[in-house]
Amino acid sequence: MNTSETLNYSGVFLSCFYDNDTSCVHATKDHTLVYLYSGKLIIEEYNKETIVGAGECVFIRRNHRVKMRKVFSGKDQYKGISMTFKRNFLLNFFKKIDKKYIPEDIKAPEKNTFRIPTRPDVTSLFLSLTPYFNSSVSPSTEIINLKEQESLHCLLRTDAVFFPILFDFSNPWKIDILDFLNENYTDDLTMSEIAAYTGRSLATFKRDFAKISKVPPQKWIINKRLETAYEKLQDKNKKVSEIYSEVGFKNLSHFYSAFKKQYGYSPKR
Repeated sequence: MNTSETLNYSGVFLSCFYDNDTSCVHATKDHTLVYLYSGKLIIEEYNKETIVGAGECVFIRRNHRVKMRKVFSGKDQYKGISMTFKRNFLLNFFKKIDKKYIPEDIKAPEKNTFRIPTRPDVTSLFLSLTPYFNSSVSPSTEIINLKEQESLHCLLRTDAVFFPILFDFSNPWKIDILDFLNENYTDDLTMSEIAAYTGRSLATFKRDFAKISKVPPQKWIINKRLETAYEKLQDKNKKVSEIYSEVGFKNLSHFYSAFKKQYGYSPKR
């Protein structure tokens, strides 16, 4: 059983895992700043791992496929804070800053994960949010807004490359829908989440999906899971009770009925 707690204060997430389970997130739709109090964060991107430990801070750029694994480190539970920066918040912040301080001719690098050096301003920012882990008192919207602004100032003082990264207000990114689904069809994602992770509104996602498939996205995912299960069942050492969860089904009876409807016989046969 995954015993965990995640508190969401307007885009500031306080996450704590009380056992040795793992939590995975497969994409970041907004720029995200993560600070670890304890435990370990493993960021996987294109077969490359970035490991973040206690007391460390990392910035993860939006618009890319990334898998974050929040795990125990030795006997220490995962405990961290994530700040997400919405487009409108960044736009409002950009409008208020003095443009003469914006460096010119700075290009954003290709990489998506940035370690933030340990500095007093970064550490104090996140330590000031520590009391909310174990309190029934929630921070006000005004406090969260101030903390997000403070974190932006920390990033901009860290490296000038964050100016073109944070203040890029070009059209929202899009990634190939089928590429994303082929990589993530086993995950329990809502249509709204899939739309956001591929850089689309829900309406745009449905419209774009209709151009590439004759079946609705939910049906496409079920078919993909069944096709993969069918292939796995060719392995005589595999059990049905193992395969159904591997391909993304949460209920064995649902898997049996869907498989029989698709192929005309039970998966056990």
